[in-house]
Parts: sequence; structure tokens; C-alpha cells
Amino acid sequence: MTTTSRTGRRAALAGVAVATTLALTACNANAPEPAGGETTAVQQGGELHVLTSSTAINWDPATSQNLAITTLGLVERRLTSWRTDPDGTTEVVPDLATDTGTPSDDGATWTYTLKDGLTFEDGTPVTSADVKYSVERSFAPELSGGLGYHKGLLEGGDDYTGPYDGGELDSIETPDDRTIVFHLDSAYGDWPWIVSMPAFGAVPEDQDDVETYATDPVATGPYRVAETVEGTSVTLERNPEWDPETDDARAAGPDSIVFELGQDETVVAQRLIADSGTDASAFGASFVPPAQLAQVQQGPAKDRLVTSGPGALAYLAINTEAEGLDDVDVRKAISLAVDKNAYRVAAGGEISGDFATTLVTPGIPGREEYSDGVNDAAPEGDVERAEQLLEDAGWSGRELRLVVQDDAPNLARAQAIQQGLERAGLTVKIVPQAADVWTQTVTQGDGSGYDLTLSSWQPDFPSANGNIQPLFHSSQVGGGGYNLARYADPEADELIEQATQETDAEQAAKLWVEADKLILGDAPVVPLIYTKNSFLHGSKVENFRIPDFPAYPNYLQVSLSR
Repeated sequence: MTTTSRTGRRAALAGVAVATTLALTACNANAPEPAGGETTAVQQGGELHVLTSSTAINWDPATSQNLAITTLGLVERRLTSWRTDPDGTTEVVPDLATDTGTPSDDGATWTYTLKDGLTFEDGTPVTSADVKYSVERSFAPELSGGLGYHKGLLEGGDDYTGPYDGGELDSIETPDDRTIVFHLDSAYGDWPWIVSMPAFGAVPEDQDDVETYATDPVATGPYRVAETVEGTSVTLERNPEWDPETDDARAAGPDSIVFELGQDETVVAQRLIADSGTDASAFGASFVPPAQLAQVQQGPAKDRLVTSGPGALAYLAINTEAEGLDDVDVRKAISLAVDKNAYRVAAGGEISGDFATTLVTPGIPGREEYSDGVNDAAPEGDVERAEQLLEDAGWSGRELRLVVQDDAPNLARAQAIQQGLERAGLTVKIVPQAADVWTQTVTQGDGSGYDLTLSSWQPDFPSANGNIQPLFHSSQVGGGGYNLARYADPEADELIEQATQETDAEQAAKLWVEADKLILGDAPVVPLIYTKNSFLHGSKVENFRIPDFPAYPNYLQVSLSR
């Protein structure tokens, strides 16, 4: 076990391996009203505990996939951030910048001016060069894995390999210490949301260390890393250089925040139900396991259970390149044979989500309910129609490999899928894999290792772009992309690109509806449920709320009763 504290921590942390990020990362949820208790005035003080199954926290903005309102946002500010209001709405707001961006060149160039007086935790001024450097280092091969929408949008991004070989990205200009200009390949209306992602923070070049920055960041937010006990805990303390007058996104109530690492999710639920000691000032970072949901709902802790509205799309991906699955009628048969109700029961019942019929999640512009005769069939499926489609297609009867992560919840869901498909005469073999192996199987290589797989997707920003492009554009097949259906259709690609470049929000929404219908008509995936996320917190935790988007609590607003 390695313990490091504020003093001398740069040297001490050399060689400490970074394992995983917190589960609350990006990858939508929209409720009729925000989930959680009453919004109260933020009280200052106390020590908040966050109980997480993750064994490490990744503070490196280049490799992080954290949402703007979760872990990394406590320590790092970006050009823009998200403000979640009591009515449940989420809006993009200025953070390091004075506004959400000034477009020019028909939306292909965006200019930002930094606020006056911004500093790092050591008092050094934050400059536009620090923001540029933060973005540039996200292109380095040794810092892969973070949210990378910008890499394919900035001019020259496809060929740029980061600053460590001495090169700069010419499409990012810093004419003075407070101004930064981004030149894109084409117009992009969602750019203000893109610069709310981790890479658009500030990293001082003279304090950058590829090996240690993930555990040893230089803070611009209200907190800084005070102590890391490897595999056990990370403690944040107040950053005295943070100025609340410049920050509309963060309340910064607690004096300190302790992340308790490596916690079993079932044990966390039991601890929070008991609500004793420091657990009264804690919340669980992971979803309450299905097995504990009923217990919580029927006991005194039910008032401390917070459930989001329908959010991330859970789906069954069909490998469109696999033998026989290149036939759209076979894929439609699979869609009709799936028992969505059984899947939802396995996921925890009605509280776990609403039945899904589209690719875009509720409440996001670009979503429209429509009937395609397949995905809007009864939740139990239509076995007779599935059998007929398979017969007409001359289905070979070969065994289908359903590759899933090997944890109990995923295996239970997989069994529900297996049993549903077997009703129509489809033979399904469940292939459990460790999470890292599963990721390799379904996102890398030629896709020969699977026929079907289960996944879910939370958009990284509230736009249909965040639902559709990462999952269905042909550029996202293999190479670490999340087009798990390996779906490639020139017409769909063209429509996605057209919608992405559209700067008129109303027109873009119409194009995304068209894309949703076109893609789902090819049946590359089976939409299962729009998942609802349930979290539990202690009795002293206040302002623990889940907005319409995303389906996660806003860490930046949580406070403690005094």
C-alpha cells in the first residue's frame, strides 16, 4: 500500500499505477422532474464521503471520461461546464471562459476569452497556453482513452500526435494570454458542449508528467488532491486559490471529500441503509444493486433513495458482419424474439428503466416516438413473426455467441436475452468475459469473436449526436470505437455528418430523427430499456439531486447538514 500526502507527493507518486476511473463517467437521462430531495441552501463545512467500487481515481483530463458534474469536476475547471437547476434542466455555462463561445466562419471557428484572475492551486495564473496544452496532450498516444470528440473535429487532428515530440496543433491559436481560438474542419453546432469535456481544462506544461498526472493533478477547481492511499482512499481538501465569484457551476459545500475506494456495491448499500458514523455523511457512487432495491424501497432508507428518469440506452448489439447476421430480416427476427420485459425484470424491475423503442433517449432534441412495426412490438416480443422471418430468410440454425461481461447483473440480463431468443428457435451460447477482455473483443480487431453483445450508452452531452454518431457511424467500427454492431451504411454516415454540421438546432433535430429511423430500420441493435439509475445517500447529505440530464447526481452541488 502506498500513502502520499500533499507534501512531496510528486516524487512519492512516481511509479504508482492508475487502475480505473470512477464508474460515473460519460458514455442521458431525462425525468419529468428532477430526482432527489428538496433543494436547500448549501451549508459550508463537514467531510463528505463517496463510496465507490473503483480502485483508483483518474485525475488526468486527457484520459478521463468523467462527466462535467462528477468527480473530476471537483478539481478541474474547463472552458465551459454544466449547471443543473432545481427544475431539472441542465445548461452549458461559462467556466474558465467568459461565455460559451463566439462562432465565426459559419460555425467552423470558435473563440473564447478566459476570465480575469484565474489561477492554479499554487497561485500561478491560468493562461490560454495552458488550455491549449491540455487539449494538445490529449492527442498523445500514451494518453489515449479519454473523451475524444474534438480529435476528429479540429483541423489537422487526424494526423496530430501530441506535444511530447515538440509539435503544436496549428488549429488552436492563442493570440494572447486570455484568448484561445479553435479552427474546425467544418461547422459544429454542439462545440460549446465539447469544450465542457475534460481535455478542455488547463494543464501547466512545466508540471506535466505523463506517469503521475493521473494521481497528481494541478487543481483549478474548488478542491485539490490532499492525500492518496493507494487502493484505499483519496482525500480532497479546499483549494484556497479557487474564487467562487468566478464559478457558476460549483457550490463547494464540504470542507473535504474522501473517496473510499474498492468498496463492494452490496456492502455499500447495506452501510448506507444502516446510516451510522461517517456513512450518514456519505453517498454511493455506484447504482444500488437490484438485489438491494426492494429492501431499500420497503424500509426506512427509502426517503434517501434517489432514482433518475429514463436515461442511458441499454441495447443488444447484433454483429452485422457475422455469418447470417448480415441479413436484415434475421436481425429483425432477433429484435422480435427478444423479451424486453424479462430483461427488465433481470435488471431490477420497473424501477430499472422504461422500455426503449428508439435510439435517442427521452428529452433530447432529435428524439421522436414512431412505429416501425418491430421495435415497438409488445415488450414480450412477437415470437410467431420472428419464426416466420427466420424461415423466410433460410436461417442456418447456427449457434450465436452472446459475449457479455462476467459480473452477476450482466449474466442475469444475458440469460433473459438467451431465453427470449430460444423461444423462436435461436440457439444462444452466453460467453462471459472479464470487463477488459470484453472491451477488447467488441471494440478491437475484426469482430470475429462475437455475434451478439449487451451494452448501454449514456450520451456525453445532451444532443442526439451523442447518442447516434459514436454507436453507428462507420468510422467507429473497431479501433476502440463503440459501433459494436459494426454497422456501416453510406447513407447513414452521410445523414449523421449532415446533422453534425447543422448549426440550426431545430433543423439538426429533424435530421437526427431521420437518422434514428433509417438506422433502426436496418436493425443493427435492439433497444431494450432506457435505464433508470438508483443511488443511496446518508441522512446528513443534502442537495443530492439527479437532473433531467445526465442520469447521475451532481457532485458539484452536494452538501452536508450541520
